[in-house]
Amino acid sequence: MQLNVGIIGCGGIANGKHLPSLQKIEEVNIVAFCDIDVEKAEVAADYYGTEQAKAYADYKELLKDETIDVIHVCTPNSSHKELTIASLEAGKHVMCEKPMAKTTEEAQEMIEAAKRTGKKLTIGYQNRFRPDSQYLRQATQRGDLGDIYYGKAHAIRRRAVPTWGVFLDEEQQGGGPLIDIGTHALDLTLWMMDNYEPESVMGSTFHKLGKKENAANAWGPWDPKEFTVEDSAFGFIKMKDGATIVLESSWALNSLNVDEAKCELSGTEGGADMKDGLRIHGEDFGSLYTTQVELENKGVDFYEGEQVDEAEVEARSWIDSILNDTDPVVKPEEAIVITQILEGIYKSAKTGKAVYFE
Repeated sequence: MQLNVGIIGCGGIANGKHLPSLQKIEEVNIVAFCDIDVEKAEVAADYYGTEQAKAYADYKELLKDETIDVIHVCTPNSSHKELTIASLEAGKHVMCEKPMAKTTEEAQEMIEAAKRTGKKLTIGYQNRFRPDSQYLRQATQRGDLGDIYYGKAHAIRRRAVPTWGVFLDEEQQGGGPLIDIGTHALDLTLWMMDNYEPESVMGSTFHKLGKKENAANAWGPWDPKEFTVEDSAFGFIKMKDGATIVLESSWALNSLNVDEAKCELSGTEGGADMKDGLRIHGEDFGSLYTTQVELENKGVDFYEGEQVDEAEVEARSWIDSILNDTDPVVKPEEAIVITQILEGIYKSAKTGKAVYFE
């Protein structure tokens, strides 16, 4: 069976992740491309599309094509709800890029649309598909760490502020590093803990380094006048069962403790962290141990072995869920909790008070 796929939003995330991965799947035909800058859609169609692929400036025209089975939404956060619901109601399965939406209310509307239409909906949290993430998930599901009561979600960059597109625009994105990369770290942590019932959050956001002129940055200096989001954000999350998560995120922070989309876990039977590869540790026979998990396939001399790309694994898993009518790995009911927590941290930062969830 072949699936026809349409892409809405032909910018960096589409060209860097979605399109190269989908192109490698035999059962997929990429037949439609849409962007408000139609030239971007045309370029993507020429490179990744079938011979009959079409380019659009208006997503509503694209959605009229009844032969399209799947839509990937790769646009700024502010449009996720509108495009996802429209695509679902047009009879398409939808993968929406992370985060699910700017607000919990918007995310809930997306879930209701998926239930109403009977179409599948997933969110692009590709870090679940890394080899270390897959290994740790199996270990936690087996109970190797016992009851996991403390987690740390880590998404810290020293100086790597994205200066292109709308990343610095609060209206379009809903926030800065917290909603951009903190969302990945939080997704991993909740997934490993298998805990999606938050009770409350406290949070702080900072706009300190973003005010600097001619700052050192991986992608060149930013314009302080355009930098309208936080440059770092931190949250303290308490779950209903008492478990606690600390979330840290930054695009610019005077710290050498940098890494992103990683988590640390502490349970009654052991712990784990992703800081220097994947390490699992605990106590056995009255002694402490630390195990460095070897995950890379280094192959043999003159052969490097097959390299695993999490974006390709994510795309393959998503397409398989449609072909086999199974649940996607990233369920919208999980993704909405991430949005709920992030929204709570932003609210707490503004009010200076804890935010409690019903």
